[in-house]
Amino acid sequence: MGAFLDKPKMEKYNSRGEGNNLRYGLSSMQGWRVEMEDAHTAVIGLPHGLDPWSFFAVYDGHAGSQVAKYCCEHLLEHITSNSDFQSALQEDPSVDSVKNGIRTGFLQIDEHMRTISEKKHGVDRSGSTAVGVMISPSHIYFINCGDSRGLLSRGGAVHFFTQDHKPSNPLEKERIQNAGGSVMIQRVNGSLAVSRALGDFDYKCVHGKGPTEQLVSPEPEVYAIERCEGEDEFIILACDGIWDVMANEDLCDFVRSRLEVTDDLERVSNEIVDTCLYKGSRDNMSVVLICFPGAPKVSPEAVKREAELDKYLEGRVEEIIKKQGDESLPDLVHVMRTLASEAIPNLPPGGELASKRSVIEAVYNKLNPYRSDDTFNCCQLKHIKKGGGEIQRRKEEKEEEEEEEEEEEEEEAAEFTPQNRVRMNLSCTSRLHMTSKLRRRIHTVSGIYCWLSLPVAVSVGVLQ
Repeated sequence: MGAFLDKPKMEKYNSRGEGNNLRYGLSSMQGWRVEMEDAHTAVIGLPHGLDPWSFFAVYDGHAGSQVAKYCCEHLLEHITSNSDFQSALQEDPSVDSVKNGIRTGFLQIDEHMRTISEKKHGVDRSGSTAVGVMISPSHIYFINCGDSRGLLSRGGAVHFFTQDHKPSNPLEKERIQNAGGSVMIQRVNGSLAVSRALGDFDYKCVHGKGPTEQLVSPEPEVYAIERCEGEDEFIILACDGIWDVMANEDLCDFVRSRLEVTDDLERVSNEIVDTCLYKGSRDNMSVVLICFPGAPKVSPEAVKREAELDKYLEGRVEEIIKKQGDESLPDLVHVMRTLASEAIPNLPPGGELASKRSVIEAVYNKLNPYRSDDTFNCCQLKHIKKGGGEIQRRKEEKEEEEEEEEEEEEEEAAEFTPQNRVRMNLSCTSRLHMTSKLRRRIHTVSGIYCWLSLPVAVSVGVLQ
């Protein structure tokens, strides 16, 4: 967590399946991170006589992958086998009793992981968020613990989405402070960016407080939504590596447009991950797409528009390159800048030009097989990008503010030396804040945004 590669690892793990009148596809990519800490679960037909039920989840690990991996293998069993959940199914299950059984499963697996960790090798310091859905014949149970997110598209719009558990949330902040902690730079004790998670046992050792009263709580929020046949379209479950660069509405619009072009859910999931990488995501990325019978169907008109768009982009890339004449070929930076400044019709909503980067680069590589532009800072495009959506505008404003702070931070860094640290008389809190700011600045200038050099070919396989 926090460390980055020189180039992203773009190999993907894919899976697909269908049953119970559902179809799903999933994709995960390590990306810029040094380690892959995400995990996932996809089960159609649950044990203990729950054949018509299904369960899907995404786990975003931090400080290691141990908790995420354990949860993907064992969380479902802890939910379906605990006495609260079993008693809820004895007769007609009530919504509240099912929700309580899910909650009990989370608390049980968290305590179980603490116990086995202490017995084997001391306390494991990794943790993981969890976002999932349990789908019964009558209801969709959204389950969230942390800052991964799930949403439901119904009737052509975002119908529901989970709320991120951040330390800055007033209720979360109150619990943290009641446990003797603090929220600094929007983190628990200036360190952890989520206020609820499985694992993270260093934040769950306040004596006299129950498991849901600790600095970090393992308690999920569970939401029950009655199914609406014909109106329910799809569910998206994804880690924050996806949501960091795409707003809820943008991602739903993008998925809807892709489903009108292909019914291959693995392909759609891969396009989500690739597009988020090209939009600047620096994290591991995992997404599960679950489609109901009411999901958009492939449209001949949409397929035709897509083919025309690809042909148009191919032609424009050739024109831009040939315009140079006998001079040296323009680099891919110039090509992307030129295209980004144009009003190109029929770009995929939400994905925009980033979702077509593979098409653009394929043509460029064909015409210029000896390309030498190995790096490019995508922030250089920010002033000319079109149609980036509200999340892109917010991101640009934030980046501009951070750029204005850089000179001030450099002056602070020059003063922050062992020789004068005592003279400055910094408190522990000030040192932590200073270190975090400097670390963030170092990451910003270390080349992690370089994305035009990414290879076009993507091999599909299991991430180790």
